[in-house]
Amino acid sequence: MLKRLNAIYPVRYTALGLCVFGLMLSLFTWVGFGQGGGLALVLLALVLLGLYDLRQTQHSVLRNYPVIGHLRFVLEYIRPEIRQYFIESDSEAAPFSRSQRSLVYQRAKSEPDNRPFGTLLDVGQRGYEWINHSVAPSRLASCDFRVTIGPDTAQPYSASVFNISAMSFGALSANAILALNLGARQGGFAHDTGEGSISQHHRVHGGDLIWEIGSGYFGCRHPDGSFSPERFSDNARHPQVKMIELKMSQGAKPGHGGVLPGPKVTPEIAAARGVPVGEDCVSPAAHSAFSTPVEMMHFLARLRELSGGKPTGFKLCIGHPWEWFAMVKAMQETGITPDFIVVDGAEGGTGAAPVEFSDHVGTPLQEGLLLVHNTLKGVHLRDRIRLGCAGKVVSAFDVARMMALGADWCNSARGFMMALGCLQAQTCHSGQCPTGVATQDPLRQQALVVPDKASRVKNFHHSTLHALQELVQAAGLQHPSDITPHHIVRRVSDTEVRPLSQLVMSLEPGALLGPLDGLHQVFRAYWPLASAHSFALQTPGSPAAASVPAMTAATTGAA
Repeated sequence: MLKRLNAIYPVRYTALGLCVFGLMLSLFTWVGFGQGGGLALVLLALVLLGLYDLRQTQHSVLRNYPVIGHLRFVLEYIRPEIRQYFIESDSEAAPFSRSQRSLVYQRAKSEPDNRPFGTLLDVGQRGYEWINHSVAPSRLASCDFRVTIGPDTAQPYSASVFNISAMSFGALSANAILALNLGARQGGFAHDTGEGSISQHHRVHGGDLIWEIGSGYFGCRHPDGSFSPERFSDNARHPQVKMIELKMSQGAKPGHGGVLPGPKVTPEIAAARGVPVGEDCVSPAAHSAFSTPVEMMHFLARLRELSGGKPTGFKLCIGHPWEWFAMVKAMQETGITPDFIVVDGAEGGTGAAPVEFSDHVGTPLQEGLLLVHNTLKGVHLRDRIRLGCAGKVVSAFDVARMMALGADWCNSARGFMMALGCLQAQTCHSGQCPTGVATQDPLRQQALVVPDKASRVKNFHHSTLHALQELVQAAGLQHPSDITPHHIVRRVSDTEVRPLSQLVMSLEPGALLGPLDGLHQVFRAYWPLASAHSFALQTPGSPAAASVPAMTAATTGAA
């Protein structure tokens, strides 16, 4: 009987059938007793929706489950919020855990961030790390830790060891840029513009800027997209600009260009980037101002000169190791060295990117930073070049750990976004940011009150450095730069722990200037095959290989 009934009237149509029955009943009560008119109208709308569901061709679920099928889309829409607020654990990092987000919010609001009843982390789990303390702690007068970048330039910059990482106006709202820059000025730290160039909102409060120059040369380009020395010099010599950063690649989507669709190119964005209003704004995957490592070094020297002698460097997410080695060999051959290098980890990324790029392209920060740090040590260039880094850095321990691995300072993007009020809704690319941080919608931006959020940016920075000061003191040191891999310990099994000094790659100074025997495989395999005159991996028959043998002989001790 049930099978026959189900064949005549499938259960999946029950919701629609109930709506029809309810409509007929409410119409009867409406006509007969003058009540139920509102309910009748609601049920009529649901019946019409069900009939539309049966006839539409885009969603199979709705054709099979008219009316009730919409519940599936509603639940799917609010699934991230349900998971974030009710299901995920405090330590589940996707991409930032509730504990990490809570720490940022508390420090941004100057609320107590102490935690009672012990750690929530499993100290017996493999990968757990800590910093060893001293029985003779130090005492420091200030947490305003600084590093001098470009000490030999005409305009060296004393930078905080914790700064705002690259985020462009266009990706972030005007109010977000205003709040970040005001917070940076109040807290005495730097604000990286991102490759979207210097907008009018960056200039309002006068906070220190690191001007990032991407492959689109926004803010310093000719109409055809090529580099404009005149426009660059005009912007770079502004007193607010403290350093120049050439972007080779970024952690979010290394090796991938980008397009800002024409409808999103507002007059404000067009003015900042130097592009036409309403036309597609293209960021090429590669630079057009140079094509070889040697040309890249000469371009950096040109940028330094055009800026009036400001510290000039570049940012990259490590990809092919031989390309990075080629850059170092170009430094050796030309004698031109950047004042700084920022290593971006593949785990970073405020910008939207294809899933494959977010998940499977680029080197994570730890490995990238170690490779850059050790390569520069291996050719006696580390003391001349400062290293910054970025990639999921939000706590003082994150900063301490990266400095132990070779960084001179750390940048944070999403940490400062959360200080602005970002709640990790992960709708940055949709323009529907619920807190007004990553949107160009003027109504949504109004939710972000600039003076209040600027104070939170300053507070987050100060509280993080204060926590870093306490870590440094506990370890008995004088400055975060004193932290080494010997100070950080990792659990590698249920019964064994080791200091990072025994786990990570380390080269002796000048090691790449002699025989490569005994060095890490990446150096033995690719250092001899890198050329200062090409980013390509060299083989004996390749065009750029003519310059490789002499360099190889010099670096391997074969001469």
